[in-house]
Amino acid sequence: MKTKTLTITLTILAILAGITVTNFAGQQQRARRPLPASVQLTDAETANILYMREEEKLARDVYLTLSEVWDAPIFANISESEQRHMDAIERLITRYGLIDSILDDSVGAFTTPAFADLYHQYVADGSLSLEEALAVGVSIESLDITDLEKALDEASMQAVKRVFGNLLEGSYNHLAAFQNALDTGIADCPAGTCQMDCDGCMTRQGGRRAGNNGNGDGVCRR
Repeated sequence: MKTKTLTITLTILAILAGITVTNFAGQQQRARRPLPASVQLTDAETANILYMREEEKLARDVYLTLSEVWDAPIFANISESEQRHMDAIERLITRYGLIDSILDDSVGAFTTPAFADLYHQYVADGSLSLEEALAVGVSIESLDITDLEKALDEASMQAVKRVFGNLLEGSYNHLAAFQNALDTGIADCPAGTCQMDCDGCMTRQGGRRAGNNGNGDGVCRR
């Protein structure tokens, strides 16, 4: 009888031990499983990510359009940087399971009407003269800096802070490039006198290479 009782007791303990191990393993697996990424963001972070995605598109689209109006490499070069900015924010959107604020990536198309209005105003102003176009660049980068600084202040997630910090540094470089072009009065390359390469701009055919502005965006100078 004692042997039978002991056998039953050991069997029950073994079953309970198996259940405990199974439950513990399940709890460990659930603990390792990340929470839905969207709940990790604050409302401010979410709003800023989606807002800056469109604002970087505004910069890209305006510069692309002005690069067709003026033969000034600065616009085409910086528009490429703005595309990289957009891509960086898009990766945040994917990471945190957000719905992209850009529904149509074509130039001049915006989900937010205010950005559409700004696009048309900037293009109209920038089409008046090269000087006005460079001033538009200063305005856009100044706007970017203001909004990125606010977004950075409101960010708590390290990934978000890192992306906004990098974009802010890029915007400061772009602002310096446009401001320098305005100060020197030269950002244009007369047809046939200036050529682009992978690193920046040549001052003239066969001339020395002008220095980059710190972000791979060359500015031609005479």
